[in-house]
Amino acid sequence: MGFRGRPWGVLCCDAFSFFPFTSESDDLTDSEESVFSGLEDSGSDSSRDGQESDVEEKLKGSLLSKKAQVSQGRPREEEYEEDSSDEEDIRNTVGNIPMEWYQDYPHVGYDLDGKKIFKPIRTKDELDKFLDKMESPDYWRTVQDKQTGTDVRLTDEQVELVHRLQKGQFGDLRLNPYEPAVDFFSSEVMIHPVTNRPADKRSFIPSLIEKEKVRACPGADLTELGPLGQGDSRARAGAGQSWQDGNPSWEPKLAWEQQEAAERKLNFLPQQYRCLRAVPAYARFIHERFERCLDLYLCPRQRKMRVNVDPEDLIPNLPKPRDLQPFPTTQALVYRGHTGLVRCLSVSPSGQWLVSGSDDGTVRFWEVSSARCMKTIPVEGVVKSVAWNPNPTICLVAVAVEQSVLLVNPGLGDKLLAGATDQLLDSYVQPEEERQQPVTWAVATGVEHSCGVRLMIQHGKPVKQVTWHAKGDYLASVLLDNSNTQVLIHQASKRWSQSPFRRSKGQVQSVLFHPLRPFFFVATQRYVRVYNLLKQELSKKLLTNCKWVSSMAIHPAGDNLICGSYDSKLAWFDMDLSVKPYRVLRHHKKALRAVAFHRHYPLFASASDDGSVIVCHGTVYNDLLQNPLIVPVKVLKGHVPTRDLGVLDVLFHPSQPWLFSSGADATIRLFT
Repeated sequence: MGFRGRPWGVLCCDAFSFFPFTSESDDLTDSEESVFSGLEDSGSDSSRDGQESDVEEKLKGSLLSKKAQVSQGRPREEEYEEDSSDEEDIRNTVGNIPMEWYQDYPHVGYDLDGKKIFKPIRTKDELDKFLDKMESPDYWRTVQDKQTGTDVRLTDEQVELVHRLQKGQFGDLRLNPYEPAVDFFSSEVMIHPVTNRPADKRSFIPSLIEKEKVRACPGADLTELGPLGQGDSRARAGAGQSWQDGNPSWEPKLAWEQQEAAERKLNFLPQQYRCLRAVPAYARFIHERFERCLDLYLCPRQRKMRVNVDPEDLIPNLPKPRDLQPFPTTQALVYRGHTGLVRCLSVSPSGQWLVSGSDDGTVRFWEVSSARCMKTIPVEGVVKSVAWNPNPTICLVAVAVEQSVLLVNPGLGDKLLAGATDQLLDSYVQPEEERQQPVTWAVATGVEHSCGVRLMIQHGKPVKQVTWHAKGDYLASVLLDNSNTQVLIHQASKRWSQSPFRRSKGQVQSVLFHPLRPFFFVATQRYVRVYNLLKQELSKKLLTNCKWVSSMAIHPAGDNLICGSYDSKLAWFDMDLSVKPYRVLRHHKKALRAVAFHRHYPLFASASDDGSVIVCHGTVYNDLLQNPLIVPVKVLKGHVPTRDLGVLDVLFHPSQPWLFSSGADATIRLFT
């Protein structure tokens, strides 16, 4: 370890310690006068040889030369300006050693050259000390420094400190001993105890001191007994009981009577008598003996084992919501403009734009930050589903209207991106041989093209849902049909559609693509089937334990799935754990319409017809042996239920912990 501006160096032979030394340019006037005061005037009080006298002459010459330099007007430098040492007395050249080591020596240490530093000459006798005491006004505040041997004059602050310590007061004037006490042990129950010291042995045995006190009390020789053979002390009946005329008071008696027979510690009430001769016989003696004989002979009685459970132990130990932030808590914006039910929402990959579909026959595009409607596209019918392409290099929105799926280029944001999307769609080359498809692809023209519609996928049945693959080229649609063509997969670049299933497994409610692997999720009324698209086989069948599944969402990691149902349940599936729900949440009072996961934050939400959106914290750990942590953190309310319908869709912002919700009151709300 080093100190700035000062080297450390010579090992003291007598003291076995290091002492600091300064360069020749440093001013040593103060320290030399304090250490070698009196060398010019008086002789040594101890015998020295000739070598020590020579050293003394050299030290005198050095001191006089230093004084001459100061008197000639040379600017005086601050001796310890660059010193960063933490020593109490930086003039001490001996070190932190007991000064008794040098008590019998004429010196107190060694200099840089290894020569002795002699003690200051002190020739004052008792008379000189008395004269100083009478004449010097600072005699009473002057003390001797044992390390340097000099007289130090105490400052006013040091004198005041000594006076305060002598009076038993605090040394610091700014310290207020009557400040309000800090409550270190708060009312909140902590997970770690203040002390984990095991209980003493004396806590398990009766106190001998209390026993002596009882013996010393007057009247302690009167025995306090219950029934004969079952004597008990007065303290055993419980603290606070009053005893009068051999009968217990009415308060303990009432409490004893209200208890059940199995919960009573004693099957009798202890009483006090004036002497042992006044104690009567136990009234239930024969009855208890008879019951004991029955136990040995017939065993007619059965003992009911009661489990005393603390109600707080039944509540799971969950973290506090404030420790799980951030999550949406307050309503920030309301998007108004629709005149009918707002059934569906979708947000752009950048999070700047929002698209909504309504029963009023319009598709509206909004700016998220200002709630401004940027564009309105009229369509022929009710909009059942909208989905923004998740690929950030493609500006395309799929809209499900009646029996068609419209691919719309909204033209918002970067114009180059919108132009590149149109070029990508126009680069399609029709194959020479026409292939038979379950749908018809058509190019929009005229007014539809001017509104932003580029392609139309015409189905034979009404379309109720549309969703994109993560790469942005494939999309799937769900039809209101019970045949094997109720789920179709389309490829936008090749304008090709196909039906992946040969036969129907039930009425399909919702479909999803796996975000990372080639899996396809199909939710029917009671089950969720997971298909492997590469192997073209059923991979897993999840049992929802719900009457009617309404929606589902998949975790960004792909190993966990949540399903909402019309019977007010939310089922969380850990697909690596089991095909049955890991957790079923029943927080809503009415049917669930939509569920959603956040892409980056450990959050998921559910929307219900009761007009509320419940936000939950859901942490999925990388350790497969650790179960997911699910904690409800916030209930968001703002939508007004209309015609027995509440919140119809819910969606998270792609990058911020924000939440969008659309309801039957024709509004869209942003919670931040």
